[in-house]
Amino acid sequence: MLPTEVADQRDDLFILDVREDEEWEAGRIDGAVHIPMGELNARIAEIPQDEPIVCVCRSGGRSGAVTDALNRAGFHAANMDGGMHAWESADLTMVDENGEGGWVA
Repeated sequence: MLPTEVADQRDDLFILDVREDEEWEAGRIDGAVHIPMGELNARIAEIPQDEPIVCVCRSGGRSGAVTDALNRAGFHAANMDGGMHAWESADLTMVDENGEGGWVA
């Protein structure tokens, strides 16, 4: 999905951010859920199976792998094209750990 599509449909999506803690703290999509890629197996119960999921990372690589794994496990997941770099390039709003303007680490 394009970042603009994710922004437009944000209320109807479960946005899963799979980046590391320091990346998440620097800037994220408001309302996203943070589960680092390395914790996914242990925290899989936190991901809903009955709603569309969009996976996000910095550039789309890690989230692409997570998207594939979730779809193989029976979830309905899509990858956000270009990751948070593309979100930032589209001039879409981010928040940091304090709820203020964020940036891509």
